[in-house]
Amino acid sequence: MSRRVLLHVGTPKTGTSYLQDVLFHNPEVLAEAGIRYPAERFDAHFLAALDLMRMPWGGLETEAVGAWDALARAVREHDGTAVVSHEILANADRAQVRRALASLGHGDGTEVHLVVSVRDLVRQIPAEWQENVKHRATLSYAAFLEQVRDPERTGRIGSWFWGVQEVPSILDRWAADLPPEQVHVVTVPPPGADPGLLWQRFVTAFELDGVELDLTTDRSNPSLGVPETALVRRINRAANQHLPPAHYRPLVRELVAHRTLSARTDSPRLGLPPELADWVADLERSWIAEIRERGYRVVGDLDDLVGDAPGEWTDPDCPDEAEVAEAAVDALRAVLVETAAVGEERDRLRGELEETRAALEAAYSRPVQRGKEKVVRTLEGSLPGQQVLRVYRSLKPGDSGA
Repeated sequence: MSRRVLLHVGTPKTGTSYLQDVLFHNPEVLAEAGIRYPAERFDAHFLAALDLMRMPWGGLETEAVGAWDALARAVREHDGTAVVSHEILANADRAQVRRALASLGHGDGTEVHLVVSVRDLVRQIPAEWQENVKHRATLSYAAFLEQVRDPERTGRIGSWFWGVQEVPSILDRWAADLPPEQVHVVTVPPPGADPGLLWQRFVTAFELDGVELDLTTDRSNPSLGVPETALVRRINRAANQHLPPAHYRPLVRELVAHRTLSARTDSPRLGLPPELADWVADLERSWIAEIRERGYRVVGDLDDLVGDAPGEWTDPDCPDEAEVAEAAVDALRAVLVETAAVGEERDRLRGELEETRAALEAAYSRPVQRGKEKVVRTLEGSLPGQQVLRVYRSLKPGDSGA
């Protein structure tokens, strides 16, 4: 049974992908420190979260069946500190939270610590719309904002957004049965801060001081600018009905968005419309007051939850068409280069297959040919045999050897 579990439940767009990738690629180093991040594959905790919450996710939910119980079992079997981390856990309801905590050993001798990483709404609102777009969504930014501001929160967009972003509600659900000293709120530093500061805060929250982790990672969730996001949205509208989810992720989300368009860092950034600044600021200040009153352990500064005033506003629903066209050319070039590389690899594999087939045929034909030659020699040694051969050859004029 684990003595301690560090349970990280989000929120999205707070450095979670980087943290998870570092933990996944350092199992030996973590083990030396008595820490286990149980994962046989990089998305193991994501699948476990899908399973726990019974969430549909482009067909992956069928692959996820049993994943939470497997993860919880691996946690309980570890004698030390175990880490569980995925941001969609933020949306778990109270029944799912109770099941999760109990399965991890809460109430049975295991000290469960909750970690929630948070970022200001000025950045989170446009980031969530962009994530929707990178997951095949076609709705406009204006429509997204309208659903987010709907006080009923009955629509899919509003329900999901506040489920994973309303920090006091997340803490209500996940921390209700935990003492405040076992609840850690990690704040994302403001824009312009030292890039390594957030990682240092994670190190403090997860007690990784002195653990020499390799911080090299090839997984991240980079942001896109205004014209790039507008382009992906247009691709979704044109291609969704023709491109199944299994192909969308590697081609659009990974190749086009993450590996190509995210490199265009000089384009206008997504932001919050100026008219929403006061509404957002009031929400942020109310959250800070609630968190401060509850006495949780804060890693960072709660004032980081107050976002900067919106700067120059570029409406992603009416982007500069020349910038969108430039982004489209970059995306098309990337697809062409990838297609050529795939073609070359296909030709190489086809050549290897032909060589293998020829070798197998040669290996098979040698004993067969030797057998045929032996039969011919036997038949030629007798008159009846010679007659049989003549009849056979008359029926197969193209074969004079047998």
